[in-house]
Amino acid sequence: MKLEVGIIGGAGYTAGELIRLLLNHPNTNINFIFSTSNAGNKVYKIHQDLIGTTELSFTDTINPNVDVLFLCLGHGNSTAFLEKNEFSNTTKIIDLSNDFRLKADETLDNKTFVYGLPELQKEKIVTANYIANPGCFATALQLAILPLAANGLLKDDIHINAVTGATGAGTSLSKTTHFTWRDNNFSHYKAFNHQHLGEINQTIQQLQSGCESKVFFMPNRGNFSRGIFATAYTTFEGTVEEGIALYKEFYKDAKFTFVSDEAVHMKQVVNTNKCIVGVEKHGNKLLITSVIDNLLKGASGQAIQNMNLMYGFEETLGLNLKANYF
Repeated sequence: MKLEVGIIGGAGYTAGELIRLLLNHPNTNINFIFSTSNAGNKVYKIHQDLIGTTELSFTDTINPNVDVLFLCLGHGNSTAFLEKNEFSNTTKIIDLSNDFRLKADETLDNKTFVYGLPELQKEKIVTANYIANPGCFATALQLAILPLAANGLLKDDIHINAVTGATGAGTSLSKTTHFTWRDNNFSHYKAFNHQHLGEINQTIQQLQSGCESKVFFMPNRGNFSRGIFATAYTTFEGTVEEGIALYKEFYKDAKFTFVSDEAVHMKQVVNTNKCIVGVEKHGNKLLITSVIDNLLKGASGQAIQNMNLMYGFEETLGLNLKANYF
């Protein structure tokens, strides 16, 4: 029997990837794709890569009895939507916005959302009914530093530089998303105060209580479509061999996070749900490189991974995707 799935906010990049994954998932049937601005239009008119794949249309009506509900709404809108719309007590919800990621915001009415980073707390996800899917930068950066925090090894500040593709800004046009601005260009934004820092610091305290290390994060805009390339460094007293062994031990059972013996690059992960991590030692600094696809491991792919865990499916089901390596 297939799960009946509903999607709220179906027109964006994240929703487009989610629809693609669900259409090819053996255990799901898309019951409805809610979009008030596109109601009645064929899905492939908006997500043009799906022509010939589906004849589904967007709708402005909701089935409250679906098994799984994915919220692909802008940040701040998921709370308002759930306050206005009722769903069955058996409907499991996976929210891809930032509304419920922090402990202070995790509960709405009788719903308590579990932070959905499988490498951090798979056991809680398995038994959860409501998931707050992590942010894209937050995913890449946490996977770079989780092993250090889990072993109490964050003794100094952490400096991170990361660049994301244009899809990270969503489909709405702005000055910095126009092709003529983005092409052959590079810039930073939200220096040291990006909204994903809340998730990252929360996880650090969860794993290494009382940690006083600060995270200095410089996010950048790249002139490519998708992917995140992040580098983080902090003081580390051990050898590089010890650092690599630490990371490999921590991720030995992870289904999508891998530690490479060679320098990593972004083409290894684009169009996949993988995170690939590289570890180097320079002087007294451990340098960790982390690469993901911002729309997959950073959003929709991780949401499917969480759904698989919640329903007892094989964690990798529907997510065995090949990178766009060439």
